[in-house]
Amino acid sequence: MLIDLRVPFSFIKKDFLSEASYKLHFLMQLAGILISSLTFFFLSKLFDHNMNTHLKPYGGDYFSFVLIGFAFSNYLQVSLQGFGATIRESQLTGVMEMLLITETRLTTIIISSSLYRFILTSVHILLFLILGVTVFGMNISNANYLAAFIILVLTISSSSCLGILSASFVVIFKKGDPISWLFSSLSWLIGGVYYPISILPEWLQNLSYMVPTRYSLEGMRLALLQGYSIQELLSNIAGLVFFTVIMLPLSLVIFQYAVKKAKVDGTLTQY
Repeated sequence: MLIDLRVPFSFIKKDFLSEASYKLHFLMQLAGILISSLTFFFLSKLFDHNMNTHLKPYGGDYFSFVLIGFAFSNYLQVSLQGFGATIRESQLTGVMEMLLITETRLTTIIISSSLYRFILTSVHILLFLILGVTVFGMNISNANYLAAFIILVLTISSSSCLGILSASFVVIFKKGDPISWLFSSLSWLIGGVYYPISILPEWLQNLSYMVPTRYSLEGMRLALLQGYSIQELLSNIAGLVFFTVIMLPLSLVIFQYAVKKAKVDGTLTQY
């Protein structure tokens, strides 16, 4: 087990040292979190009253609603962009060619290369929540943290499926892929990031059930803002589990096929 863990730990250490060498980048990220929080806070002054009916299931506070939506939707963006970015970077720098000489599986390399991005995103989300509570008066005193943690794990697993699919297109086509564009666009439109899904037309509300962002954001808001129990969140948990169970094996099979095809074509190390 120790040997198996050396690969992900080495990638996390490498990425951290690389990020730490650019101290200004950390400061810019912190500034970005503060500016985003301020933007949502002032925006909430406009929407709190007008959207109260739609926000009532989440406690009625638009700032808390949108802060959680924006923060946790970053997992989807990291998944969709992170795996593909790892492939592209490895091809451009020649790392891909060197890694193929080792006995480490390419799937392990790609997943391990994205771990630091998920950890950094988790830190950003924690900072969002701390700012929201301590500076802007966000109320999560009734939060069910166990339920929120379960939703968090399932959010990462379900969004990673899409990221692996995205990476598969990069391996074969070497360009931007439709998976990343499609699910990013759908998530912002019908995933409930900036506004409650209930304000959408009925046909779009029905379509939103096909997007994992709906289940993760709704579940996270209800767990943190309303203190819903695991039993009360079963529909959200079931949706994320179903999506993961179906898409994870499929995405891995497609990725393995993409790698095999690229090897046969002799283009795996090219971008």
